[in-house]
Amino acid sequence: MSVTTISANMLDFNQQTVFSAQLSYYSDGDLKGVIKDIIHIGDEDPQLDYLIPGFIDAHVHIESSMMLPSEFARMALKHGTIASVSDPHEIANVMGLEGIDFMLNNSEKTPFHIFFGAPSCVPATPFETAGASISIADIDALFRSGKINYLSEMMNFPGVLNHSDEVMAKINLAKQYDLPIDGHAPGLSGEGAHQYAQAGISTDHECTTLAEAREKIALGMKILIREGSAARDFASLHPLISEFPDQVMFCSDDKHPDELFKSHINQLVVDAIALGHNLFDVLKCACLNPITHYQLPLGSLQKGDMLDAVLVDNLTDFSIKSTWLSGQVVSQNGQVLLASVTEQAINHFCAEKISQQSLEVCLDVDSSKERSVRVIDIFEGKLFTREKQVNMAQFQCAKASNEPSKILVQANPDNDLVQLSVLNRYQKAQPANAFVFGSGMKSGAIASTVAHDSHNIIAMGCDAQSIEQAINSVIDLKGGICVVNDSGSHTLALPVAGLMSLDKGEQVAERYAQLDLWAKDLGFTLSAPFMTLSFLALLVIPELKLSDKGLFDGRSFSFKPLLID
Repeated sequence: MSVTTISANMLDFNQQTVFSAQLSYYSDGDLKGVIKDIIHIGDEDPQLDYLIPGFIDAHVHIESSMMLPSEFARMALKHGTIASVSDPHEIANVMGLEGIDFMLNNSEKTPFHIFFGAPSCVPATPFETAGASISIADIDALFRSGKINYLSEMMNFPGVLNHSDEVMAKINLAKQYDLPIDGHAPGLSGEGAHQYAQAGISTDHECTTLAEAREKIALGMKILIREGSAARDFASLHPLISEFPDQVMFCSDDKHPDELFKSHINQLVVDAIALGHNLFDVLKCACLNPITHYQLPLGSLQKGDMLDAVLVDNLTDFSIKSTWLSGQVVSQNGQVLLASVTEQAINHFCAEKISQQSLEVCLDVDSSKERSVRVIDIFEGKLFTREKQVNMAQFQCAKASNEPSKILVQANPDNDLVQLSVLNRYQKAQPANAFVFGSGMKSGAIASTVAHDSHNIIAMGCDAQSIEQAINSVIDLKGGICVVNDSGSHTLALPVAGLMSLDKGEQVAERYAQLDLWAKDLGFTLSAPFMTLSFLALLVIPELKLSDKGLFDGRSFSFKPLLID
């Protein structure tokens, strides 16, 4: 057995000091990667790099990267991320236990540390069509397997507040196994927030305001500051880092491939340091708090720990030089040293091609009255939407050719009104149609089979012909994303459950980046058109969303008609 030595500056979190040291670890044999000793040498040495604990994404749906877990790992390692706390409920909504097993099996083929939870809400609601369900017995089997580390986000907060038998049984099951329970309660406050926390739910990643986050921290919950591709809450919540450094973690939640290629949790660390937050508080949030909260078997640079660490050349922009997983060097100078993994796709896809006629929105309207339409109002960097009531005169309207008593209501990009459609992909059906304000689209359409949480086909466009072309293109692929512009349909195939590619991460990121540019050329003013699109079917975040069954109000948990009485 040999011993490897690293000379570097290291951090003492207890004393909040930086010192130069030599760290030695066993580099082979049964104790591979275990830290043997840390020899204190002296004061911080400007000639040395800095060895810090690796970064941890405290809540992420790997499927949103459109990469296999093993490819997500390769991309994340370049940025100093050594582990993720991952909820597989995206693929579970499509494939059930088979999908979770797929994620577990693929993750075992990489040394990257992926800690999966048991999805608590599959399907997310009864108001949409999912491809599978996860029962209490399924969750119990996952817990008994020893491969699951927590109960994933409890999105059914009304069920918690109303003491639903099924919801409380899932929560109590996690307590029996002494596993953490993740939360999801956007905007919940007052007595409702108190009841939610009292049920044993210990985190929330849906806070968007300091007041909401502080209230939940006061109730004993940990707050995960989220900076993903669509939901970006760091700017609002970063004061929590200094106020409650023991109660905060960092997460991405959902990060698309082009952005993961560029950065990960390291960017939150850089941004927090630039805002003047204490180095040790920031790294506690990024590296240590997830280990404590989720009881993760990771090293934190203590004698006897596994060597899970990152070497950076400074403590300002944290440029990554090397990354270790259990003593194995897996990334150096921006190059990942892990090979890609080959897998066979699994899928659940039964949708049939649609016609333009099925996309027509025909409403019964009394021409003698002025009427308004419910429209989904979307916002940059937020998953919340608002209900916007728009006078029909703002749309392009005509008499329906096949139904003379009705009015055909169409998108009007000049007034920033475009059409949204969701099609059931698990059985033959007609699409549900609605309208969106705030996208900036001027022409064409985009479509995707990434549509939280049931992952039906979702499309947004300026005319029925473009929307039909986009939807039928992803049906041809049996899963993927598409941009329709003047030159035709452009796609990225996602053969694994309609969520993930089998290609290398670099290739997925490059193709996605091109599609993103083409989408923005349609006029989108959003920074992440496809990510925003994917959340317009997420019913558990208010106010208005669209499922394959119709326009849904997340405040009242009920369907609403397009036409306002």
